[in-house]
Amino acid sequence: MNVWEKIKRLNALADTGLLYSANPYDRERYEEIKELSLQLMQEYTGGDAESFRNLFEHPKDYPTAKVDIRALILSDDNKKVLLVQEALDGKWSIPGGWADIGYSPRETVVKECQEETGLQVDPVRLLAVWDKKMHPHPPQAFYVYKLIFLCAVTGGQLQKGFDVLDINWFPLDELPMMSEDRILAQQIRKLAAHAIAGATHTLVD
Repeated sequence: MNVWEKIKRLNALADTGLLYSANPYDRERYEEIKELSLQLMQEYTGGDAESFRNLFEHPKDYPTAKVDIRALILSDDNKKVLLVQEALDGKWSIPGGWADIGYSPRETVVKECQEETGLQVDPVRLLAVWDKKMHPHPPQAFYVYKLIFLCAVTGGQLQKGFDVLDINWFPLDELPMMSEDRILAQQIRKLAAHAIAGATHTLVD
């Protein structure tokens, strides 16, 4: 567990204590621990302390990991991958986003692909379940699990959604600047190799 993950773990422990502790003295200590964790986040990232306070309000339920669900879509010759250009940073990612309440993982990835690319897809199989801390992503406030499906195009036509800047096919050996909060170039190549090889097992950290 690196320093950033330790800070997030400290914040989660403080939240759990505030959620379940009725003792006012214990609550005061957990409040102090939470404040220290937010100050450490600010110092580690150079971000705004108040933004972290707004992001990590006192929980109403046990704090858990967030789930990011994404689609790997390969060209018919398996030489290119479909990417979307993220509006938030102008960099590229595979289609997807946060898991939606009321939608299964398969339903979420179908919906995200339709919204972001205009394509109808069939999730062929689950390629990977990754813990983001196990990969060299930039620091992010949330603790994240990533579910990545291999998807086959079944209909529709390429049409960018309102929340992306562009969509395009890229050769696997000529990937653009990736939105590394969301996906890494080496992860895309590993996922593609796994899919092309026909491996049936899921990559799990």
